[in-house]
Amino acid sequence: MNLLDPQGPVAAANSTILVDSVFIMLAIVVPTIVAILAFAYWFRASNPRPTFVHSGRIEIVVWSIPALTVILLGGVAWIGAHQLDPAAPVPGTGSPVRIQAVSLDWKWLFIYPDQRIATVNTLTVPAGAELNFQLTSSSVMNTFFIPQLGSMIYTMNGMVTKLNLRADNEGKLQGMSAHFSGDGFPDMLFDVVVISPLSFPDWVASTAKTGAVLNEESYKKLMQQGIEKGRLTFRLDDPRLFDLIATRHIPPGPGPDLMSDASRPHSGGHDAR
Repeated sequence: MNLLDPQGPVAAANSTILVDSVFIMLAIVVPTIVAILAFAYWFRASNPRPTFVHSGRIEIVVWSIPALTVILLGGVAWIGAHQLDPAAPVPGTGSPVRIQAVSLDWKWLFIYPDQRIATVNTLTVPAGAELNFQLTSSSVMNTFFIPQLGSMIYTMNGMVTKLNLRADNEGKLQGMSAHFSGDGFPDMLFDVVVISPLSFPDWVASTAKTGAVLNEESYKKLMQQGIEKGRLTFRLDDPRLFDLIATRHIPPGPGPDLMSDASRPHSGGHDAR
């Protein structure tokens, strides 16, 4: 998952919180392990044992060190997490790119409303630009996560969540679903292609020449359960499509019933949400 190889400021901050938390925990874990071995040796059966049954000083040490460690660890996590509010701006160079992401069963749809294009299982973004995500789900709750860019966030049917990210370096990253959603969950991955800002308009122009059109009718076919191995591209016919999905004007999918067990009685896919 390359959590310690961040490619953007949000992931870098997440990595810092993770590393700091580990070192803070080691500060008490390592001395505790050493103390266990020391106590086992010091109070062995062949060594004279102390006569006291209670020591206030020992109680203070035993309880104060873990308490201070928990306070410090909680403070680091609390402050760091609130500074990384998913909806907080992440300033970048050039114009921000607006992306509308929809988690399907079992694929990812990315809509670029300003460019009037859409892609499946491939997210192409310019390096250095602020990425403004709006996210929803076509059926069950899911989770959008690009480990090297940071900030895992839920997608929910009938709701829109917001996430701002930035990719600093050109290259190819891996995005994923981080929430179990049925048979096709293991294959619910997507490529993140970070290209130069100068190349982004050319990519948009070439993608817009595709013959496939994304509208309400073609979306309903796309949202049917199935694993999409290809990397589809579309011209966006209706820029309101995401709003129609998020507000349920387009009915949601049935949820992740097992395709292999379709003939068996089931409790209903919607319960899995």
